[in-house]
Amino acid sequence: MDDLQPGLIDVVAPFLGSSWVVFGTNYRKAIFVFISNTGAERISRMALEFWRNRRDREEISRQDLEASILEAIFKDPQNGFSRSEILEQNLIDVFVPFLPLRQHHVKQCVVNEMAGQGLTPRPEVVEGVADSFSYFPEEEKIFSATGCKTVSSRIPFFL
Repeated sequence: MDDLQPGLIDVVAPFLGSSWVVFGTNYRKAIFVFISNTGAERISRMALEFWRNRRDREEISRQDLEASILEAIFKDPQNGFSRSEILEQNLIDVFVPFLPLRQHHVKQCVVNEMAGQGLTPRPEVVEGVADSFSYFPEEEKIFSATGCKTVSSRIPFFL
C-alpha cells in the first residue's frame, strides 16, 4: 500500500462494499489483505515506551495501535490509502499491527527455521544468528530492525 498511487485501491471497493456480488460472483467470504508499513514508526515508538516503562509489548492494545495507524494514514497524502473510498466508507474490518521483535523472538524464528530445514537447533547457532541482526534503538538495541526476514539466509554461516 505504501507504493500504491492514492485512489488506485478504490478499484476493489465494489468487492468490499455492501452489494457483495460483482459481475455475478459473490465475494461475501473473500478475504482481502492490504500490507503497509504506514504507522510502523509509531508502533515501534509505542513498543519502546512500553519497554522503558517495564511493560510487555503484548500489553499494547490493538485499539491503541489502530488509532495510531489511522492517524499515520491520514497524515500521509502519498499513502495508497489516502483519500480512498475504502477508508471513507469504513470497509476495512480489522487493522492487524505487527509489533517489532525482541531478540528472544528472533531466536524463536531461528529455531523454527532450523526445524523447518530438518536441522537440529543448536544453542550456539541460534545465538550466533540472533546476534548477527541489527537492533534498535542504537543505545539500547531492543528490537530487531528487520524482524526475522533474513533468518534462513543467515543460518548457513553459523553451521
